[in-house]
Amino acid sequence: MLQTCKARLGPIFAGTSNVMYAMHQGITPLGTMAHEYLQACRALGPRLRDTQVFGFETWAREYRGDLGIALSDVYGMSAFLRDFDMYFCKLFDGARHDSGDPFEWGERLIAHYEANRVDPKTKTLVFSDALTFPLMVQLYKRFRDRTRIAFGIGTNLTNDLGYVPLQIVIKMVRCNGQPVAKLSDTPAKNMCEDEAYLRYLRQVFDIKT
Repeated sequence: MLQTCKARLGPIFAGTSNVMYAMHQGITPLGTMAHEYLQACRALGPRLRDTQVFGFETWAREYRGDLGIALSDVYGMSAFLRDFDMYFCKLFDGARHDSGDPFEWGERLIAHYEANRVDPKTKTLVFSDALTFPLMVQLYKRFRDRTRIAFGIGTNLTNDLGYVPLQIVIKMVRCNGQPVAKLSDTPAKNMCEDEAYLRYLRQVFDIKT
């Protein structure tokens, strides 16, 4: 599949998130921070309310301006925007969508940039949640003149024959002896084994049930 994309798509084929295949095929490795990274920050960082900010700051110090796409759905979009202030708006190259309505997400993020006096046209919005090519075209038409956009398509490229794809999601549920959770804008993607911790997390970050 990657060889075909490389041969037929030319310069609009940007790369792959699979580092091994990128190395073997001479393709640029591309991706964003993993959900597990921000989850782990809850167990390894400061007090719970500050862990998303801690995660962004630690990432920026480590990569020094490289790998600058922030993940927006480990706490949900509303909690992400509360922590993604003017400093992070200017520091990071953009953000990645991975749950919830992608059109609403894009509009909210663009409005957030504008509210923080950042030109959205200088930032990149990465869409990567259950993309198909028709959906990609719709997103492109909506946002192409307002910001930079990129797309990560996985499942639909490998399974577009009408079969229901497997939903294989592996996320961290404990770290350093403590419970952690994923709280996305698509409830079916939520993952946590400790209901008491989940209630506490929602309360701390003001996340609606």
